[in-house]
Amino acid sequence: MRKTTLIVLAVSFLLNGLFMLFAPESWYHLIPGVVETGPFNPHFVRDIGCAYLVCGAALLWLLYDARAWPAVLVAGAFQVLHALTHVWDALGGRVTPEHIANDSVSVILPALLVLWLGWSARKQA
Repeated sequence: MRKTTLIVLAVSFLLNGLFMLFAPESWYHLIPGVVETGPFNPHFVRDIGCAYLVCGAALLWLLYDARAWPAVLVAGAFQVLHALTHVWDALGGRVTPEHIANDSVSVILPALLVLWLGWSARKQA
């Protein structure tokens, strides 16, 4: 279960990051709820795409070396802070309840899983 979760998240983050880097406007219009968060900014989308690539790379590293757990915790810190900004927007009424429901699966749960993967790997290192 742990290895499968690691692979699914790593591949998802890497693909999302690449999509954001190489087709930011398509990403902006295709991902549900993104257009609700503000006007399209290609530089911003690419910046976040870079962060997703780093998170995916950290998870792949952990797949091959348990000593990578600190890198995964840093990736998890980004993911959790990203999730908290989504929660903050929901609490502030800046997004719809449907948006935060979607975020629960696509942003919040992955963030918690990354932290779990990094924290649990430290025992193996």
